Order: sequence, then C-alpha cells, then structure tokens
Amino acid sequence: MGLTLALLGFSGLCVEPGLAIQIDPSATAIEAAMQRGKEAAQERLPPDRLYAWFGSDRDLEPRGFLLSKLVGITVMTSHFALRGETPSRSDIDQILAEKTFLVTVHLFGDRPDFARDTYVVMDQGGKTVKPQHVRFDGQAARTSVWPKAPAYRAKVVASFNYADLDPLAKTRLLVYPARGGEVTFDLDFARID
Repeated sequence: MGLTLALLGFSGLCVEPGLAIQIDPSATAIEAAMQRGKEAAQERLPPDRLYAWFGSDRDLEPRGFLLSKLVGITVMTSHFALRGETPSRSDIDQILAEKTFLVTVHLFGDRPDFARDTYVVMDQGGKTVKPQHVRFDGQAARTSVWPKAPAYRAKVVASFNYADLDPLAKTRLLVYPARGGEVTFDLDFARID
C-alpha cells in the first residue's frame, strides 16, 4: 500500500472558521459552540457533519476528522437538542477537562486486517508530535465495492495531548499502516475551534 495522499485543508462541512484550536475556550466561545449545535439540530443536520473534517469528500478515499473541545461541545449540544434537551454544566465541564483531542482517520485497504498496528504522528514545522494513544480496527469492514479494491475500510483513532500542540503551526498528519505506505493530510488548525 504505497499510497501517499496530500489533501490540503478541511472539506469544511459545517465548521465555522475559528482562531485556532482553543485549549482553554472562553465562555463566549463555549456559548457560540452550543448555539451552532442547537442551530444544526433545528436544521436536522446529522451531528457527525459537525466534526472538523479533512481529506477527501469522495467515497472510498481516505478522510478523517478532528474532535477538539469546542467541536465536541457543538456535536454534543446537537445530539441533546435533537432530543429536546440541553447539556448540563457537568456535561460541558467533562469535555473542557479533556487533556487530549482526537483525530480519527478512515483508511482503505485490501485485507481485513490492514489497519492493525497503524501508527499516526503529526509534523509541525519539523517537530514530531506523537500521540498519547492510537486505536485501530483490528478487523476492517467490507466496503460497498467488495471484493474489488478498495475492499475494506478501517478507522484509526489517535489522541494527542493539547500541551504538545502548537495550534498555529502548519501541521501535517502522517498515517503509517503496518504493512507499509503512508497517507498524509495537511491540516489547518486555524480553521477550527
């Protein structure tokens, strides 16, 4: 799987441009994130469209999303609002207390176990940022074109410490499947909260 894919920016499905990933968001930023979630629910927009997506918009091509604190609050508020509820202060505080943010990548391969032992790092201007944890699907799901390529789709989730991150730096996400190859994404943290 000698694939190198450089996809610039985010596909911007519903994320409002921000100042950068906010590690300690203000009360105003939190309220704005909640308002975006409520508005999305009123429009019946699926909550998964609220993530900060990157990569290809096309089916069967690598893509992923970031889940920062404010994006998490927006998504959670949307889920609650779809049920006619509002998140409690403790629900919000639980997200704000997170020391890590999640990066989820959807990859495609030719074997059900292709994602096992996949590793993910970020490069920020020559500085390598390693994740605290990486999880992956040990058994990938069949795609709609199975048995043709790409036959399988798997998810890889990496959690990165906010403290290791420069939210203003040019960032490249590098994904290394254990069987070889590389998938890369150029990320613009300035476009998300």
